[in-house]
Amino acid sequence: VLQLLRGVQRGSEDRKQSLSHLRWALQNKETQQKFVRLDGSIRTLIGLFTSSLADMQMEAACCLHELSHSSDPAMAEACLPVTSYLLTYLSGHSVEFTELCLYTLGNLVVESEAVRKQLLPQGIIPVLASCIQSPHEPVLEGLGYVLSQLLQAKEAPTEIIPLVLDSVLPQHMLRLVCSGLKAGTGAAVEFAWCLHYIVCSHAANAALLSLGALPALSSLLLDMASEIPQDAPEGLELLVCPVLRCLSNLLAEETSCEVQLQDERLLIALFLILQCFLQQHPFIAQECLWLLNNLTADQPFFCSALLSLDLLPALLQLLPCSQVASVLVLTVLCNIAVKGPAYCQQLHQQHALPLLLPTLALPDPVVVGQCLELLHLLFLHWPEAAADFVRQGGHRALEQYQSIPELEERVRALLDMIGQPLGAATFSPCHTTLSAFS
Repeated sequence: VLQLLRGVQRGSEDRKQSLSHLRWALQNKETQQKFVRLDGSIRTLIGLFTSSLADMQMEAACCLHELSHSSDPAMAEACLPVTSYLLTYLSGHSVEFTELCLYTLGNLVVESEAVRKQLLPQGIIPVLASCIQSPHEPVLEGLGYVLSQLLQAKEAPTEIIPLVLDSVLPQHMLRLVCSGLKAGTGAAVEFAWCLHYIVCSHAANAALLSLGALPALSSLLLDMASEIPQDAPEGLELLVCPVLRCLSNLLAEETSCEVQLQDERLLIALFLILQCFLQQHPFIAQECLWLLNNLTADQPFFCSALLSLDLLPALLQLLPCSQVASVLVLTVLCNIAVKGPAYCQQLHQQHALPLLLPTLALPDPVVVGQCLELLHLLFLHWPEAAADFVRQGGHRALEQYQSIPELEERVRALLDMIGQPLGAATFSPCHTTLSAFS
């Protein structure tokens, strides 16, 4: 390592070769640590990085990039002197060089709070904002990477997100996400996750709503559902996931905005996406169900649409998928049932009860508890469902839970309702919008 550094410092004819060898050597963790401890090592790299020799600049940039891959915060802090130059070189150089600088910045900010605290006063957000209008997909993807790392920092809600919201970044990110199906998807994926991290801070949601984020992302969801082939291309789930999460969290935060989304095509889009990704990427099913829950939580429009479009069988088929899926399916059904007798009548007529009985047999008190809540709403609003439940032997399924502490009170209430279907309720349903995974 010392020989390579001396070869670089001497300025001999083989300096570029020494620099190239150093670049490969710095892929090793121990070599990285030895290198930064050598006197003048980082200063030498910075000197070459800022030189007028393009080939030397690129090799030095590659060396710095290798150092930035280290997960050791001390390594990132050793690179602190180079951060201002990295920002400077984000404009006016080759696409390849700009991309390299962006990924080096992204690697440094994720490991070190000291680096982030130095970059913010240096104006990293305005510089990134100036890059977002680049016509080059690799630059945009690298920019999205830097932003996503910054937005995940623990100080992001108070120190970084306000700066991002004061810039032109949100509207351009939204535009690039929504054009992701027509342009390269790499940048769209990065910016979709950036929007997700902003939405998770909640305080930023009013700003995003004012930019039209809900209708824009809803339209993108419709486009994705209509263009997904039978075998979805690998990687598309990385764009679908943050879009679903953004919509879910925006709805959870701003319940007065459902009126903007009264489009039953959204339900069809969700079930198409569910069908497409369920086998290979089951986590997408959970994301779809979170959004479906938040769509049906307050406004009756989507509850009516789900029933009228005959989507209930497809929803009920998801009950056995996983514990999370089961609870979410049952919560969506509770959202429908709590709307009153007409909705409970439709649930009963569309044969929801026979599929609930196997759910009562599951060895999972959380799922069973949610199923009990749904049965309570059905029996309360549509007593015929209670009589049908008894005819199907449901009361025997209930009796097995009378001795389980967290369920016994609700089980007794339901058994009372079976005996007196028109009796008063003894526990209240819980139905609300839910924040998606953050």
